[in-house]
Amino acid sequence: MTYGISHRFMSTYVATHYRTHTLGEIQSNGAELVDKEVTVAGFMEANRGKGAICFVDLRDGTGKTQIFLKGDNVGDEALDMVQRMTRESTLQFTGIVSQKRPPKAKEGEPTPPPAYEVVASSVTLIARAEAPLPLGVTDTVHVALDTRLDNRFLDLRRAHVAAMFRLRGKVLQYGREALINEGFFETHTPKIVATATEGGTDLFPMKYFDIPAFLNQSPQLFKQLCMSGGLERVFEIGPAFRAEKHDTYRHLNEFISFDIECSWSTDEDVMGVLERMIYHMWDCVSKDEESQQHIATINQYRATQGEEPVEVIVPELPFPRVSYCDAIDIIKQKGGEIEWGDDIDAENSDLLAEDLPQFYFLPRWPMDLKPFYIHHVEGEIGSTGKQLSRGFDLNFGRDELTSGGQREHRMDVLIENLKDMDLDPEEFEFYVAGFRHGVPPHAGWGLGVERILMKLTGAKNVRETVLFPRDRKRVSP
Repeated sequence: MTYGISHRFMSTYVATHYRTHTLGEIQSNGAELVDKEVTVAGFMEANRGKGAICFVDLRDGTGKTQIFLKGDNVGDEALDMVQRMTRESTLQFTGIVSQKRPPKAKEGEPTPPPAYEVVASSVTLIARAEAPLPLGVTDTVHVALDTRLDNRFLDLRRAHVAAMFRLRGKVLQYGREALINEGFFETHTPKIVATATEGGTDLFPMKYFDIPAFLNQSPQLFKQLCMSGGLERVFEIGPAFRAEKHDTYRHLNEFISFDIECSWSTDEDVMGVLERMIYHMWDCVSKDEESQQHIATINQYRATQGEEPVEVIVPELPFPRVSYCDAIDIIKQKGGEIEWGDDIDAENSDLLAEDLPQFYFLPRWPMDLKPFYIHHVEGEIGSTGKQLSRGFDLNFGRDELTSGGQREHRMDVLIENLKDMDLDPEEFEFYVAGFRHGVPPHAGWGLGVERILMKLTGAKNVRETVLFPRDRKRVSP
């Protein structure tokens, strides 16, 4: 089975020194280019033919095109060079575009759309690929994830992997669109910080000149200072760093997240922003031709591995809300071992997912399980008399995607929260100072881009959705 790349990736292409047209353009605009001279370049996927002729399957980031070479046109020396060339070498061809003779359609099948080739008049070797390749580019055999990541530069040449990252770009685009349409504007906060965002020890220490510093766990505190400054609605798409020693299919030590903060808002308000953004992402992916081609390419590969195709099911609004207290009751009714005040682990999340296989919110967590900056619910306590918070999670089935909530805007309560969690308010002076002169009530959340991609593409490991993942074992490439 062959699985290709969409020919509609580049709506506008400006010619460069090495090529006048992309290979995708040759196929999508072939009728207009017939009998015209073009120069193309790409990776040699395969070559066929001996003697006086040769056919080359050439691939670039936009598509594939067959190149036809004849000794009378390119010269015997050039033809011999191409016939001996290793797979994945980069070549440049100049020639005339021609419509290929269509294959004879089987009875009852529709006539295939026209395809085009380039009849070469010259060829230039740009770079020869060493052999053997550390992994096959067009092979459908299973390749271990570590081998793929060690050779990501080759892995990215595989159609379904390239489709993953092109789809990731679309998800970022659609998320931005949704937030901008709701009045948010993009900003960026520091990734080198003097103190922990959420307390604890899950930090990567570093030296900032002669000053001890850390890589930031989250833009959380800085987003809140934007609220203090009156910016009201901000979002950021950027990296966060967690020195957690998890080694699971869904944890990374560096990840990219959507983060928002919104003034004059409660937890329920920003849950609405989140579900509308996700709805926009899913709806656009389901309707956009290019996004659907990426999904189709991924599914074509999944079929070769005996896996079920992924389907983009646009969620209904609003997403279900299942409070923490109700979730504990449901888990107990299903035989789960959990008590009020416990975190909801993966095994117990599986029980919730039996009835909630897609998106759902888990609001009103115990204050003891949330960071110091989360607002508590006035007058609301759990079954054990413990204070409830305005913090929430967003799950998809068993997997957590988002944490968020309303923030504590009252300085006296904020300082008490820090003390209750054995944190020194003086170490957070830069943050506390922002609450001394009046701060609007505000709320926000952070959504991991990689976990969203897992749900859209059926990826079994979050590392598949990251170009160059960073986990406990991997810091290169």
